Amino acid sequence: MNAETDEIGRLFASRHDVAANDFRALLYVMVAETAGAPLTAGDLRRRMGMSGAAITYLVERMITSGHFIRDSDPTDRRKVILRVAEHGRTVARGFFTPLSARTRGALAGLSDSDLAAAHRTFTALIAAMREFRDELDDSVVPG
Repeated sequence: MNAETDEIGRLFASRHDVAANDFRALLYVMVAETAGAPLTAGDLRRRMGMSGAAITYLVERMITSGHFIRDSDPTDRRKVILRVAEHGRTVARGFFTPLSARTRGALAGLSDSDLAAAHRTFTALIAAMREFRDELDDSVVPG
């Protein structure tokens, strides 16, 4: 599944003249915004594991291309958050709407109990992966 996701991301990036990291950034910002927890550039930098200079360049590129906008955080005016611009939303919607239709079609034939079992399975796997990632983040790298 991860390999297919990566390939779809690569195709999106090539068709919309953005780099692979630009695509990843677009996904991170879209998902965070949809969840009601928009990201700052610093949040995005940490999630993507990039340097401050690299994330600044990426964000500027995404703003210039019309994919991102900067906005004041409504809860803390001192913070600047990233949002997906209308152009970025339109591009993503046009690309991912057909994928969404296919995934809904693939799941339509599954029973509610199958879907519930899959949900429990993925929830447990994601939790285990997050715990492992947190351990890696907290561990000291020898060197």
